[in-house]
Amino acid sequence: MTEALKVLIIEDDPDVALGCEQALQLEGIATECVGSAEQARRRLGHDYRGIIVSDIRLPKMDGMAFLRETLAVDPELPVVLITGHGDVTMAVQAMKDGAYDFIQKPFPPEYLVEVVRRALEKRRLVLEVRDLRRQLEQRDQLEGKLIGRAPGMQKLRQMLVGLAGSAADVLIHGETGTGKELVARCLHEASARRDANFVAINCGGMAESLLDSELFGHEAGAFTGAAKRRIGKIEHASGGTLFLDEIESMPMSMQIKLLRVLQERTLERLGSNTLLNIDCRVIAATKTDLLELAGRGGFRNDLYYRLSVATLALPPLRERREDIPLLFEHFLLQAAARHQRPVPETTAGRVRQLVGYAWPGNVRELRNVADRCVLGIESGSPPFGQPAADGPTPLAETVEAFERALIADALRRHGSLGRTAEALVVAKTTLHDKIRKYGLADDGVS
Repeated sequence: MTEALKVLIIEDDPDVALGCEQALQLEGIATECVGSAEQARRRLGHDYRGIIVSDIRLPKMDGMAFLRETLAVDPELPVVLITGHGDVTMAVQAMKDGAYDFIQKPFPPEYLVEVVRRALEKRRLVLEVRDLRRQLEQRDQLEGKLIGRAPGMQKLRQMLVGLAGSAADVLIHGETGTGKELVARCLHEASARRDANFVAINCGGMAESLLDSELFGHEAGAFTGAAKRRIGKIEHASGGTLFLDEIESMPMSMQIKLLRVLQERTLERLGSNTLLNIDCRVIAATKTDLLELAGRGGFRNDLYYRLSVATLALPPLRERREDIPLLFEHFLLQAAARHQRPVPETTAGRVRQLVGYAWPGNVRELRNVADRCVLGIESGSPPFGQPAADGPTPLAETVEAFERALIADALRRHGSLGRTAEALVVAKTTLHDKIRKYGLADDGVS
């Protein structure tokens, strides 16, 4: 946790408040001072990044009432109470009610610093545990949606967890069918914007005039046929996430307007002179090399660099063949539930055909094949008896990919080296060597 914690001081006596602030600031401790519990309340939340030092005697709401209210919101927030001579009995009761400590006036500055340091360390540990739990929850959610144990998928999930708490705009690059919109939705749902709108628009799916109105909205009478005001997609996404698919297809005039929105976080509806404040995260997706496209004049350089603050590269399915059996099983279960059909058996021969195919349509094509298998019409699917669309796969590559996929799947199902070796009818030493050869040593087997 890199963010410095602070001490919120609640004290209506300006001399005492100044003395507390100076004592702490001289020790490099960040402080903020308010004169009432009501002012402090507006600065607090469940994950307040700091502690509280509060006088018991305060105007309106006293320190005891504030303590009870604060601990009801966050029972682990350290509250240190400053007491006068006549408040000691009250302070002892406050300790029983959950206060971290109390300091009796008058007190030496060194003692205040000592108590505050201990309270800050406790708060730091609590917040670190919460952050770790939050990251683990996000990782578990992502593993349930972004299925796969290939190194590229593990790296993708790690990057998503790291980006979830930021406000950075993101550029997703991947071939058709690799799941760019799914990744964008996962990033939205893992972020603090999860309860707001996720608004998706395909930039290549409509004419320039329609795209302008769709993105920016318009006022009544802005053009022929505009009978009433329309809220655009960008405005509708305010507070949430705007997903722009096939951004490479966006007309140059729209790129200029989008760049202004990203820079200023404001927009004007067509036919209006009023600037509207916009607070949305923009996630753009492309299947082309935008920098190369910009070099040919087909995309704005400045827009590319504005969008690519963070870039996510999605691996094609042919580069993560070990994930194919797991993905296929997952899609079979989904298709069987959707079509109300039994789940067909996945034989070793079928797995071999799936792993050996080149998958030009990536995960989307694999899902369609799973649908066809559940419906009993898989005989016309390219993986089953047809060559790959981009040419034949070398035998050695196919055999190694198939072997890696089988070992990875067996490890997932059996968990340990011994049980996996028994299931595959192979010596443990041989299996161990193959696990190292195929980069599966990080799967936690023993």
